[in-house]
Amino acid sequence: MAHTARAFRVESPGRAEIVEIPLAEPGPDDVVVRTVHSGVSRGTETLVFRGEVPASQYGLMRAPFQTGDFPGPVVYGYLAVGVVESGPGAGRTVFALYPHQDRAVVPADSVVEVPADVPPERAVLAGTVETAVNALWDAAPRVGDRVAVVGAGMVGASVAGVLATFPGVRVELVDVDPGRRAVADALGVGFATPDAAAGGCDLVLHASTTEAGLARSLELLGDEGEVVEMSWFGDHAPRVPLGEAFHSRRLTIRGTQVGRVAPARRARWSTSDRLRLALRLLADPRFDALITDTCAFDELPAVMPALAAGDRPGLGVRVDYAGA
Repeated sequence: MAHTARAFRVESPGRAEIVEIPLAEPGPDDVVVRTVHSGVSRGTETLVFRGEVPASQYGLMRAPFQTGDFPGPVVYGYLAVGVVESGPGAGRTVFALYPHQDRAVVPADSVVEVPADVPPERAVLAGTVETAVNALWDAAPRVGDRVAVVGAGMVGASVAGVLATFPGVRVELVDVDPGRRAVADALGVGFATPDAAAGGCDLVLHASTTEAGLARSLELLGDEGEVVEMSWFGDHAPRVPLGEAFHSRRLTIRGTQVGRVAPARRARWSTSDRLRLALRLLADPRFDALITDTCAFDELPAVMPALAAGDRPGLGVRVDYAGA
């Protein structure tokens, strides 16, 4: 077995390379995974690439198997699909929360087998759909609710895709880019630009990572409605419009974060259970609409700056590895 891996490493804010990193000697309870695909989590990973993780959040923002520390050099990421080369369950295709690298040594209990009816190319979305599941556990939509999802990026679209299966729920995906209507159509939900979005919502999930998106989310609520804030703004401090009718209409803003299972399920569900659920949901081919871009692993140092600068639009980016 090779004792090194090739990895995408952020050397310093705005600069990255493919480098060799050492791999630990696998123990009896470890697996060696050969990566076939990984996914770029656009929002978080571009913040990491630009060096915009606040120092106060360095510990909380560590990926499970990252190498190095913020702001860099750091090997970061958490959407990997590969084949177990050795260790328990050799030969399985698995999803794991390790960074963009061609091989990894991780504990066997940290990987989850990809179901036979989920293509490995789609399975890179498991972590994003898991985020959507956790947010919906926090939000607790009810039958017949009127729901807006503001921000049709990878996370917002995942939320809308899961919500589309809820009975009687009106789901509207809201984004400033009219081109995102095609994604909404593929997911089977409504679409609107912010100025045309339907109001009177029981629930709004905000995932645009913009001040304007958060303000519009509050405007779309009916009285006593709730915004569940999914955006992570890094070291930015967005203004929140808490004046005018915010108090008289008894509106609520609530945070959600995937790092721990939502309190409503925490006593009965583990993070592995939640990830297995996300993978089962990915048997639905509608989620293919969330992957709009691909690149080879060796191209990632050139692709990430374009993503961080907004020069490469789209939703999910799948990274393909040699031999996949």
